[in-house]
Amino acid sequence: MVGLPFHPAFMGLVSSSKEFHWMTSVFFGMIFCKIVYELTGLLSNLCFKGYTKLSNTEKVEWNNRGFSTFHAIIVAVASLYLLLVSDLFDEDSHDELIINRASTLSDTILGISIGYFLSDLAMILWNFPALGGLEYVLHHGLSMFSIFLSLISGQGQVYILMVLFSESTTPFVNLRWHLDVAGLKSSNLYICNGIALFFGWLVARILLFIFFFYHMIIHFDEVKKIFPLGFYSLLIVPPVLAMMNAFWFWKIAKGLIKTLSKARHSQ
Repeated sequence: MVGLPFHPAFMGLVSSSKEFHWMTSVFFGMIFCKIVYELTGLLSNLCFKGYTKLSNTEKVEWNNRGFSTFHAIIVAVASLYLLLVSDLFDEDSHDELIINRASTLSDTILGISIGYFLSDLAMILWNFPALGGLEYVLHHGLSMFSIFLSLISGQGQVYILMVLFSESTTPFVNLRWHLDVAGLKSSNLYICNGIALFFGWLVARILLFIFFFYHMIIHFDEVKKIFPLGFYSLLIVPPVLAMMNAFWFWKIAKGLIKTLSKARHSQ
């Protein structure tokens, strides 16, 4: 943290208990990725006959998508709870500015996500480009950078949680890949999953980002009070992620149209 233009409050001494909590959450995120990776391979080998026929590269990606799905479900549910069910970010429930609100649960979720992104990025780089190209490296790098700043500063967590909720589309992406590899690309489940992915992506990664920017605009007097590096990151990183989401949405839409067209002709 030395040499970075952080807010004075951000440069204060952080209690050892908080540092231990952050590190434990990150470590837990990495450990759960390893455990779910191994369990995915074990259960797939027992329950899915086609798993043994996969190449080693396909098995790695199959297992990798297992812990990717697990992480997505955890952070999506936790983000939804913190944003809508709890009163943490309720406009009238606290005197503290929305951009300064955080809790033990939100810190834990952010730490676990850092652990996940570290694990997934390490696998992507180790197997590059089998598990994803440079766009995945960019996405994970920006995500970790933003989450890290928000976690250790305690600022802007409402926006980080909005972005983490967009991970709710990941299970549909992974299921599509699994069905494709399993030779079920022409099944009704593949078509239904494609439709769910299209509408899920529209809501969680397009419309939600529009609301994200709207929320920033109406709370810009608060946003300006975030420490400098965090403030400028908030102005730069989300638009980059939004453009990536729009590009992927275009590809998803094209794929869905192609799949529906094939299904119609085969009837």
